[in-house]
Amino acid sequence: MPIIEPENGSLTVFNLFNTTDSEKQATLLDAMRGIIANANYPGWRSSTLHAGVARPCAANYIQWRSINDLRERYEGENFKHNTVPYFTELTTSVHLLKTEVVSVQTKDGAARTEIGPDRGDLTVIVLMGCDPKDQGELVSLLEKPDDWMRQVPGYRSHSILRALDGDMVINYAQWDDAASYEAFHAMPEEERPAHDREMRARGKALLTSRESNTYETVFTQSVEGYAS
Repeated sequence: MPIIEPENGSLTVFNLFNTTDSEKQATLLDAMRGIIANANYPGWRSSTLHAGVARPCAANYIQWRSINDLRERYEGENFKHNTVPYFTELTTSVHLLKTEVVSVQTKDGAARTEIGPDRGDLTVIVLMGCDPKDQGELVSLLEKPDDWMRQVPGYRSHSILRALDGDMVINYAQWDDAASYEAFHAMPEEERPAHDREMRARGKALLTSRESNTYETVFTQSVEGYAS
C-alpha cells in the first residue's frame, strides 16, 4: 500500500479529471483502473485511484522516481496520440500537478500515512492557488503541527504538498466519513481555537483560488517491492 511521507525521494503527481455525470465518471474510472493495473513505466512507483463523491470526477495520486521519468511517460507517442484524446472526450478539465510532500500529520502522531481502498477513508483533496511569492508562507501556515485537529471527531490525517510550479499548495486529508468532515467544515468560527482562526484568516488572504472535492479510494497498485 502506498505511503505518504516527506522526503521519501518520490515525485508526487496528481492527475485530476472533472467530468459531467456519473456515467462518464464510471467510464473514466474503468479506463484509469486498466492503465494502472498494467503500468510498467520506467521510474513509476505507485498509483492510487480515487472516485469523486461530491461531484463526478477522478483523481490519481502517483509516485514517480523522478521528473525525467514522468516526462518520458507523457512525451510517449501512445500517450499523446491515444490516451490524451480519449480522456479529453470524457472530461471537462484535466489537471496535472507535480508536487512534493512537505508534511504529514496523523491522529495517532505518526509522520506518515497509508493510502488505499482497504482503509475506508473519505479523502478530501483541496487545491489552494497562490502567488508564487506567497507559497512559502502558505506552506508554513499549513504544515504546523495542530494537536487540536487530532481531537476532532472523525479526523484521520492530512498531508501538505507543495506544487513544484510554485503557484499551488495541496491538502490531502483523510476522514472517517462524510458526516465527520462536513461537521468539521461547517463548524462556526467562534467554536474553533484562536490559533486555527488566525491560520484560516491569514491563509485565506494568501489564496488566489480554492477548489476541493471528496473522494473514495477505489484502486491502488505499486511496483513490486515499493511501499513508500
